Amino acid sequence: MPEDGGEVTRLLRQLRSGDRDAAGKLIAAVYGELRQVAARAMRSERPGHTLQPTALVHEAFLKLAGSAGVEWRDRAHFFGVAAKLMREILVDYARKRGAAKRGSGARITLDDSLLISEDRLGDVVAMDEVVRRLEALDARQGQIVELRFFGGLSVEEVAEVMQISIPTVKREWQSAKAWLHQELTRGSAP
Repeated sequence: MPEDGGEVTRLLRQLRSGDRDAAGKLIAAVYGELRQVAARAMRSERPGHTLQPTALVHEAFLKLAGSAGVEWRDRAHFFGVAAKLMREILVDYARKRGAAKRGSGARITLDDSLLISEDRLGDVVAMDEVVRRLEALDARQGQIVELRFFGGLSVEEVAEVMQISIPTVKREWQSAKAWLHQELTRGSAP
């Protein structure tokens, strides 16, 4: 993430205090970066897919705009909430497309970002279910998976959002991937 955290944090504080002009400035300041996050989250997508990164960002913006009661702390908090919203949007999209078919034998790839295509939408829902179980066991690992897998954030970006060290993110990410792999191969999800 760029080092303009001070500007975004300042705009978030202005927005929280009721400055309506801050909303437009905030959108201009973060749109490109959110678009990059969405593009990374969907980088393996085939051309012409019905859900494009731009649409994902726009949906996230609509939800962010409707979150007037959120007490924005800083830039990292904003991008953490945005990643969570992108996860919700992707899962809702997959459910609406009717792709949540259990026992399909599909495999979920636990790489650094979500590989989503029309024939793999069931994976999004299955992964969301397994991540929810992880969150119940270890909230921090669950958040790391959410930011990496659904949000497409790098290790460094996750460390910034969560305000923890890069080695901690790497260690927790590896542990979470191992747990998820075990759960997914156990047959609890496709």
